[in-house]
Amino acid sequence: MQNIKLVIFDLDGTLVDAYRAIESSFNYVMRAFGLKIRSAQFIRRAVGRGDANLLKSYIGKHDLSTALSLYRRHHQNSLLKQSRLYPRVAQLLRKLKAKGYKLAVASNRPTRFSRILLKHLQIIGYFDYVLCADKLKRGKPAPEILNKIIRRFKVKKSQALYAGDMVIDAQAGKNAHILTVIVTTGSSSPYEIKQQKPFKIISAISKLSDLL
Repeated sequence: MQNIKLVIFDLDGTLVDAYRAIESSFNYVMRAFGLKIRSAQFIRRAVGRGDANLLKSYIGKHDLSTALSLYRRHHQNSLLKQSRLYPRVAQLLRKLKAKGYKLAVASNRPTRFSRILLKHLQIIGYFDYVLCADKLKRGKPAPEILNKIIRRFKVKKSQALYAGDMVIDAQAGKNAHILTVIVTTGSSSPYEIKQQKPFKIISAISKLSDLL
């Protein structure tokens, strides 16, 4: 893998554990609408396609705008209180930057909240570019987000690697025709990930340095 010049990371479940923050904000909205509170595991399995998609299955279309506003207002604070980096993430990013890799984020989380997370957890300075699905017509598993990042850095697809945690990440990488590494710390089970046949499956994102 000596040819790799660009490493693209998913955010939630890959670099950052924000599941408690998502659970807190989701159930805040459920309470506001008098709906059923959901378990941490249930919510963990439902995330990955952005906050609007997370809510719309449980909130009628008529109320989705209000629900999304409530969620985002609450989430701005819950992210600061209930998110953390996975072990040795900062060390990994520091090492990759020192080796000369270009680093980017490709997330289905809205831009505003992605940047809140990156700044709060003090890793935004490692990234050369952050692109989120709200800036595109389609988020992952469509390949647009990865393709746009690759075009921005003017590298060949053979020179890019994508790291994520979910089935949709494996699918996005496959659809973009780039090497994809999936970590098992996120929302998808090891069995589900294996079915997608990514380039590599690792147990922690810190192990990515062993591949590079």
